[in-house]
Amino acid sequence: MKSSSFSGFYKLPMDDRVREVQEFAGLSDEEASLLKGFMGLPRDTADRMIENVVGCMPLPLGIAVNFQVNGADRLVPMAIEEPSVVAAASHAAKLARATGGFTAKASPPLMIGQIQIVGVGEEDFNDKAAGILGAKKELLDFANSLDPVLVKFGGGARDIEVREVKTSGGRMMGVHLVVDVRDAMGANAVNTMCEALAPKIEELTGGTAILRIISNLAVKRTVRAGVKYKKEDLGGEGNVDRIVNAYYFAEGDPFRAATHNKGAMNGIDAVVIATGNDWRAIEAGVHAYAAMGGRYLPVTKWWKSAEGDLEGSIEVPMAVGLVGGATKTHPVAKVCVKILGVKTAAELAEIIACVGLAQNFAALKALATEGIQRGHMGLHARNVAVAAGATGELVDRVAAKMVEEKRVRADRAKELVEEMKGKQAPFPVN
Repeated sequence: MKSSSFSGFYKLPMDDRVREVQEFAGLSDEEASLLKGFMGLPRDTADRMIENVVGCMPLPLGIAVNFQVNGADRLVPMAIEEPSVVAAASHAAKLARATGGFTAKASPPLMIGQIQIVGVGEEDFNDKAAGILGAKKELLDFANSLDPVLVKFGGGARDIEVREVKTSGGRMMGVHLVVDVRDAMGANAVNTMCEALAPKIEELTGGTAILRIISNLAVKRTVRAGVKYKKEDLGGEGNVDRIVNAYYFAEGDPFRAATHNKGAMNGIDAVVIATGNDWRAIEAGVHAYAAMGGRYLPVTKWWKSAEGDLEGSIEVPMAVGLVGGATKTHPVAKVCVKILGVKTAAELAEIIACVGLAQNFAALKALATEGIQRGHMGLHARNVAVAAGATGELVDRVAAKMVEEKRVRADRAKELVEEMKGKQAPFPVN
């Protein structure tokens, strides 16, 4: 079995990194060239993906190494502009290998479509709701007749639920269509079924259908992941306590919980983007899920085991797909899926959750022990140096000096660029 464990991967020249990934994932030379080309999205493809296209906005694509998920070694593509994220995820995965890596389990791919019904009298509400549920079999059969391909692959409409929704505009009815979307994200299939079902629901209720659309709060399509870190690898039981206390702070304070969850989303979003999935839908679902209990909470949990080790878990909705959308049209997204080696959307969801858990751990560890600035600002300093006009080896020299001074600022970077360029200037010739 190929190993995702690499020592010094970040030290390799870029061509060598691509070569290692190519060998691990069995990429063709053409696929490897897409990774190195920095223009992996052809003009015509981009023009058909969205409207009013004028160009592309590239993101750096990195590879998180060392990941083991459910016993399988994985290299994880991550598309993100923020420094330290890929490095932190790789380090967190490396530490987790000592205890067997990450475990994860995705639920069945059930998505919810909503049909909003207004105009149902309060005195008739319960009777109308019962009428819908009484016609459930006929409604589900009709919905499934709309997508025989989905049904052929084992998916299709599974259930209908009726909810009372109290709003400032009065009581409304929310009819939920639950659909097994298999390896798709599911929006197209679910929206089509909801559109077609709406007139039938109107007939059953005497009300008016307004919205007919998928919900991004995918409470029936979640993924859970877990990990253990040995106390010795964290610098002792005292650091385990510090990390757990950092989690408790997020549990009790929404101001901290927002930043805590952002740390997890750094990892989650980067993989979702790299694979061509809808990161806005994932963000909306995760944050809504975090607040479902009436207050905003962390999406991860951390605790100390009886042996003094650190254990953690994450549970989030994860509506990602491998068929349809940019996952199938964006050339680099297709290569990223191949690097991951996943065959189902459930596998992809499980890896993404593990990366989110790893990233959250890395952020907590840095915050609770050495402080976030030491690692993050060291990498951020390079961006500041480039923005100040540094090029080539001058980037690293300026960045190193700012980190040494603990003054990672744009004005200081400009001063150092001018100073160091002056030292490099040739002597004038008379």
